[in-house]
Amino acid sequence: MVSTATSDPVRTRPYLLLGTTMLLWGSGFGSSKVIVDYLPHPVVAALRFGGGAVALLIALRLFRRGGDARRASWRDRARAAGAGVLGVFVYNVLFFWGLSLAPAIDGSTIVPVMSPVLTTSFLLLAGKEKASPARVAGLAVGAAGALIFFAGSGGAAGGGQGRLAGDLLFLLSACCWAAFTLAGRRVLAGIEPLEATTYATLSGAVLLAVYSVPSAVEVAWQSVPAHVWLNVVFVALGPTAVANLLYYRGIHAVGPASASIMMFLVPVVGTTCSALFLGESFGTVQAVGAAVLLVGAVLAVTQGRLGTR
Repeated sequence: MVSTATSDPVRTRPYLLLGTTMLLWGSGFGSSKVIVDYLPHPVVAALRFGGGAVALLIALRLFRRGGDARRASWRDRARAAGAGVLGVFVYNVLFFWGLSLAPAIDGSTIVPVMSPVLTTSFLLLAGKEKASPARVAGLAVGAAGALIFFAGSGGAAGGGQGRLAGDLLFLLSACCWAAFTLAGRRVLAGIEPLEATTYATLSGAVLLAVYSVPSAVEVAWQSVPAHVWLNVVFVALGPTAVANLLYYRGIHAVGPASASIMMFLVPVVGTTCSALFLGESFGTVQAVGAAVLLVGAVLAVTQGRLGTR
């Protein structure tokens, strides 16, 4: 698969876009954690995706082509907005709730590693992908790694029941993202990626805004530090508006299974940022579980052919 991408110039650009997406997403875990330390998690989610929706609406106004806009029916737009309910609203309610309980380093491992595993599992169960021995073995190894990781959550540095609960919320958010990824090609059947991403983000942002109202009225806005607002701007523009657009373009070009492989870059970026900038770490058992989970996930998604010709 890798050799195909590098030898075919038509397919190289989508993988470069997906790689940029993963770098932005990986850095977004730590930035989001900084904001959650100062603001309630429903408010953080609303700020992030409200800002992302505004940026995407401006981009849609500036860059979409007239022909593309005419081809998209109201049904296409409604389908994109519906995908945003799951992939933006529900995902982020669970994700930011988890981030308020567990370190960002946990989320940067669980979400991007479990999402492609869950995506691959569904494709196998639905008969859309072949259940090769390598894939079955990878899923089994990945499941074992996940069990080890969650078992170690309570005993990790800064652990306890709160961290375990946060990790389970991260797992649920990964389920939402897997479903969102699988819906990508159907959503994009009659609509351009920029327009689809905009409507999905906008619908999710509206619901997040309504959900955040009770928490927002209790915030002492004048006491929020400047560096928190800088992080809000970054996560709204980079890991949200730009990254989600590039991800949908990648799905449109190479499909959900291939796009999900790129998510293995996110734990590397996310754990590095969390360790360097937040001083977070895994416990020994969690580290072992994360390594086993990552090995199993790579094996399951790539069928053991990563880097082969």
